[in-house]
Amino acid sequence: MHLLNLGILAHVDAGKTSLTERLLHTAGVIDEIGSVDAGSTTTDTLALERRRGITIKSAVVSFPLGGVTVNLIDTPGHPDFIAEVERVLGVLDGAVLVVSAVEGVQAQTRVLMRTLRRLRIPTLVFVNKIDRRGARDDAVLREMARRLAVPLVPMGRTAALGTRDARFVPALGPAALDTLAGHDDDLLAAFLDGGVPDGRLCTALASQTRRAAVHPVYFGSAVTGAGVPELTAGIERLLPVADGDPDGPLAATVFKVERGPAGEKVAYARIRSGTLRVRDRVPFGPGRAGDPAGGRPERSRAADGREEGRVTALGVFDGGADDRRDSAGAGRIVKVWGLGGIRVGDALGTPGTAYEHHFAPPTLETVVVPGPGADRRALHLALTQLAEQDPLIGVRHDAVREETSVSLYGEVQKEVVQATLADEYGLDVTFRETTTLCVERPAGTGCAVEFNKKDANPFLATVGLRVDPAPPGSGVGFRLEVELGSMPYAFFQAVEDTVRETLGQGLHGWRVTDCTVTMTHAGYSPRQSHAHQGFDKSMSSTGHDFRGLTPLVLAQALRRAGSLVHEPVHGFRLDAPADTLGALLPVLARLGAVPESTAVQGTHCVLQGTVPAARVHELGQRLPGLTRGEGELESAFDHYAPVTRGPVPERPRTDLNPLNRKEYLLGLTRRAGDRTAG
Repeated sequence: MHLLNLGILAHVDAGKTSLTERLLHTAGVIDEIGSVDAGSTTTDTLALERRRGITIKSAVVSFPLGGVTVNLIDTPGHPDFIAEVERVLGVLDGAVLVVSAVEGVQAQTRVLMRTLRRLRIPTLVFVNKIDRRGARDDAVLREMARRLAVPLVPMGRTAALGTRDARFVPALGPAALDTLAGHDDDLLAAFLDGGVPDGRLCTALASQTRRAAVHPVYFGSAVTGAGVPELTAGIERLLPVADGDPDGPLAATVFKVERGPAGEKVAYARIRSGTLRVRDRVPFGPGRAGDPAGGRPERSRAADGREEGRVTALGVFDGGADDRRDSAGAGRIVKVWGLGGIRVGDALGTPGTAYEHHFAPPTLETVVVPGPGADRRALHLALTQLAEQDPLIGVRHDAVREETSVSLYGEVQKEVVQATLADEYGLDVTFRETTTLCVERPAGTGCAVEFNKKDANPFLATVGLRVDPAPPGSGVGFRLEVELGSMPYAFFQAVEDTVRETLGQGLHGWRVTDCTVTMTHAGYSPRQSHAHQGFDKSMSSTGHDFRGLTPLVLAQALRRAGSLVHEPVHGFRLDAPADTLGALLPVLARLGAVPESTAVQGTHCVLQGTVPAARVHELGQRLPGLTRGEGELESAFDHYAPVTRGPVPERPRTDLNPLNRKEYLLGLTRRAGDRTAG
């Protein structure tokens, strides 16, 4: 039987989870359709999801569809949980993007479609809620064509729109032929020669949909079931099934990690090649061979340096449930037990491509304040476990101030973290005011070097580094200008790992990004021993020497390069009555917003531009009063821009500060003493 791993994506409240329920009911997996409002849906399993009526964690459920077994993944729609969506995208064969016939294209709709197009994921569009008052059909099609800017193929028309009797009438009209012919010269030639048979048109539709060249559009209602049979037929006919050789080498990608009832880690993985079996001993770790271990604790290692573990149990999704199996082959989504060090983005078996982030990182941060009697160590452990399940949620512990911060996407996510800590860990917490997360970028080039056994270098190591600016969005690159064989590979790895860790806090305390760090000098003291004695650590270089020296050299190079603090900037779209424009523009200017285009459409105007992320919340609060309650604001992260207003924002450091050499070396000595005493 063929397999299809299908994602359901949408802006919050477009009806994504309701559509999932309808699809499961249509397939006979569930006897009764659950309600989001009543908290009885199949895929919203968390108590918090049922209480709030929103999806927080992605969930997998399987159902049969003709000759295809569909693994359907329901994803969150709220932008605060975009990290959950990101992890799912890499394991999909196809997707259904849900759009509301009432609200139309919303901010998250555009973000999702842009990403689906960039990843070339075949996608069908389902315009939901045609039974609701205010539902639109042709107007939503025009809006999608304009604001999503993608080739759309209407698969029919609606009847009795906006009533309980609303239905979908399938028919491929002239618009479908025009769109398809625009991507197929042979089809266009056939049309000009006298016509295109329906069979030829359907074949072209399937081919172009599977290449993500066009996107078929269905209308319907998840509540009444209108249009759902046509959508399911489209899923089976138009989307590509999973591929992969079950007899090939094992290659799988982990997209979700959760904790079981006993606290054990359970990994969700998509098998791309080969077969995974219970009791198999498999290597796992970062998606690219040679990637650093990222501070993972020492465990059993495979030949390539990644961790290795034994699979103790496997679960596959089938018929609405996950069943235990002894093995699972290519194309399957599986639950894996037994790999204690597993993380989101890890590759099982053969290393694949590196895990890439498709959405913006979190731009907010808040300090978690433990309630009366709360155990700080238990809180730190709980937050660390939550961060394991969501790699875009960073946990930052300040041992000096005894504070723990978490990075977030928004206020709703903060409420969810608070409720999760209370429900699952019994920890009562509050939060300080949310602040904006900035980044630092090098302003120029800086070099530094310290030589083994020279000057005031207390480490048996030579390290020279150069910091160069790199294009925005490129992250951190590490290069060598010395021969790889000039010293043991482990020392080079220690330098690279430490460089990446040290760049977590720059000259102003923010994460340093968009730079290339080049190792220009390297040297070490070979292993020394006395006659009739063993290894003499005091005369031989160790990884500790390189890990200790690298922050000092890097801090000096970064200080010489200089750095600029950049704040996150959102792109915004503001729809408001045209006669309120005079009141809006001065407020936008005071908030640092820059309108880039203004279009008047009848009695309304549409402004598009950028605004500092730190001022988006204030703009949203002031908008109703400025627009008589008629203004609508959409915003999403766009880019980082240099801070030009007021003092440069600083972030307190949490490490042994390498910018202060005396303080740094004293701290290292104390830390070594603490370890010895322990």
